[in-house]
Amino acid sequence: QVQLVESGGGLVQAGGSLRLSCAASGRTFSTYTMGWFRQAPGKEREFVAAINWSGGSVSYLVSVKDRFTISRDNAKNTVYLRMNSLKPEDTAVYYCAARSQNYVGGRPDDYDYWGQGTQVTVSS
Repeated sequence: QVQLVESGGGLVQAGGSLRLSCAASGRTFSTYTMGWFRQAPGKEREFVAAINWSGGSVSYLVSVKDRFTISRDNAKNTVYLRMNSLKPEDTAVYYCAARSQNYVGGRPDDYDYWGQGTQVTVSS
């Protein structure tokens, strides 16, 4: 069982930056692939980024690839999402998720555990 708690969301102007954190409980965190997803009002949940257990494999949504960076600290049981050059279209609730398979895929159904989400609002 893994419990995930996101933090770091907030209101920021376009062009600004935020760093989201996701703290995980459980001794097996270092074996999980971790992902970030987002959901804007009226839209489906969307894959943003994922990182495998070692950090050696990552994947990104194309529209964020040059602006966002996913990383993890297994000693702290935490995964991060650094978001730079934020745009109004990045506004959404951001969710952290975990899956036991060592594959940085982007299908929400493949993830076993989810956090409650943190709101990110980017003003123009």
